[in-house]
Formats: sequence, structure tokens, C-alpha cells
Amino acid sequence: MPPLTGHPTCPAPAPVVGQPSAARRLARALPLLAVLWCTFATVAVAAGATEHPAGPVWTAQPAGSGSGRDEARPYFYLEGLPGSVLEDRLSVTNPGPEPVTVRLRGADAYNTGDGGFAVRGAHGSTGTGAWLRTASTEVTVPGRTRADVPVSVTVPEDALPGDHPGAIVAESGGRSVGVRVQLRVGGPTLAALTVEDVTVGGGTIHYTLVNRGNAVLVPRLSVSADGVFGTLLRRDARTLPVELLPGQRVRLTEPWRDAPALDSVTVRLRVTAAGGAHGEATASAAFVPWAPVTGGALLLLGAAAAGVYGLRRRRATRRSTHDDGAAPAPDHRQHSDERHLVKAGAES
Repeated sequence: MPPLTGHPTCPAPAPVVGQPSAARRLARALPLLAVLWCTFATVAVAAGATEHPAGPVWTAQPAGSGSGRDEARPYFYLEGLPGSVLEDRLSVTNPGPEPVTVRLRGADAYNTGDGGFAVRGAHGSTGTGAWLRTASTEVTVPGRTRADVPVSVTVPEDALPGDHPGAIVAESGGRSVGVRVQLRVGGPTLAALTVEDVTVGGGTIHYTLVNRGNAVLVPRLSVSADGVFGTLLRRDARTLPVELLPGQRVRLTEPWRDAPALDSVTVRLRVTAAGGAHGEATASAAFVPWAPVTGGALLLLGAAAAGVYGLRRRRATRRSTHDDGAAPAPDHRQHSDERHLVKAGAES
């Protein structure tokens, strides 16, 4: 095989003359080693040349007003009476060098079971998502450019007062982004909150919060527990890391790591929120160390069984002795009297 030339890291090996046989064998192997090394280096360089770092990702968020105060709004907040039309703008930013085409649509929003935020599918919106419109359902943003798309919400005449969550969904290249829209329809609002399904077990208090009103609520929770011998738990009210949308319910837990080992307990949960919303619920629980109790019960049952078994064995032994034993001893007094009678008869 001719030596590989024209590569800066792969000079052709010089011929070796007049060396011992071992050196000559090494010299013959050098061209093959050089070829393998250069092939590896060439492949590595080629692989490195084809790898490109991931480019910047496009973003969608509420547009700023230019005043500098709300440039980083986390979501849209719109408020109006039934029948009104509310307007805002959505910014789609493309930091990459190539154009990006983004599709836009409105959607209803709801809370997930853990208090998170989610949006409905493309054809499942009947509230805010159906009232929301963008100036265009598709926008192409050139590289390193931002496009502001007008957004409007037409509030129906029969819309109920209160909070109506929604979202603008932006989709491109298999990626989907939901920009939250918090719409409040003017009119009387009702803040109502209940706590339900309280259970205690495994060192944890389980409960469910339900928003019974038409306003978004951020609940506060206080917990107490009383046992037979006094207070076991007191936790002052604190704000929970959840936001309850109107009509939503969420299942939550409260840890209780130092729960008693043996006691009868009443647990009380109280929740409050802005607007006068409040709720309260209790649950009873019996804490029993089942392992020791079960072990003691088994020992007692074993002892009782052994006692019954021994009593039956003793009774059986007595019956066997009575049936198979020797005949009763003769009555010596009776035989003596009989002999006297016989003698008396003989003498007469």
C-alpha cells in the first residue's frame, strides 16, 4: 500500500536499511500504523465538522408597552364587561439565523391535578379560547427578528362575571408554547372555597380543595390535631403553592412525620382566600402500633391454645385409666361379716 501523503499529520515514513530483522519488521509495520492513524484523524475531523450546536429557540410572550415596566409580563391580563372587545399584542421572537413560521390559536385553560396549568386541544375550547382571536393564524418571523401580532378577546353578552382562564398556543417544528391569558369579566364575583375528603395515614394528611366560586383563588392553610392527652399538632396559616381556577379541585397532602404511635386523634384543616373565602373540615384517626399488638395477640392465642390442648389431654388420660385399670379392691369388711355368719350357722 503506498504511503498516505498530502496530510500535514501524516508524513511518509522513511525506509529503514541495514537494520536487524526485528527492526525491519517494525519498519514494515510503520506504514500501516501511519495509515490507520491518519484515517482515524480524518474521520474525527470530518465528524467534528458536521456537528453543529443547537441554534436559539424561538419564544412567544406578551408584548411590552415600551415603558420598560411590563417588558417581561408572564401572562396576559384582560378585564372588561360582557359585550366588550379587549385588545393586546403577542411577541414572537426568532433569535436564530433562519426564518421561522409559527402557527397561533386560542385555547381554554385549566388546572391539572397538582395545581399546574394546562390548555385544551385544538377543538375543545368553549370559553376564553373560543372568544380569543389573533390577527393572523400563522406568522413567519425572519432570522434575528421579532414580530408583534395583535390579539383580541370578544366577551359575549351573556358571559358570567368572574375569571375565565385561557391561552394563546404557538406551534412550530414540533414545539408548542402556551401563553396564558387571564380574563376577568366585570360584575359581581363570588369567592367560595371548601376543603373535603380529609384522611390521615402513613404520616400524611390527604385533602381536597375545591373552588366553588367564580374568582381565581390562592388558598392559605392551617392545620391542627388533638389527641386523648392534648394537642399534638399546630401549624399556622401559610400560603399554598397552588392557584385554584373557578370550579377546579385539586388533591393535596400535608406531611406529619412526628405523628403519635398510639392515640385517637382529631385532625382539623382550615383554608382561607381573598374575598372572604373560607372552609373547614375534620377527620378522625386511630394510631395503633399494629406490629406489637399483633405479636401480643398471637402469643395470647398460642398460650390459650396450649392450655386447652393440655386440659383435653389430661381429661383423655383420666378416662383411659378408668376404663382399662384393675378391678376395684374387695371389701374386706363385707367378707369378714360373711365368714362370721357362716360360722354362726355351722355351730347352730
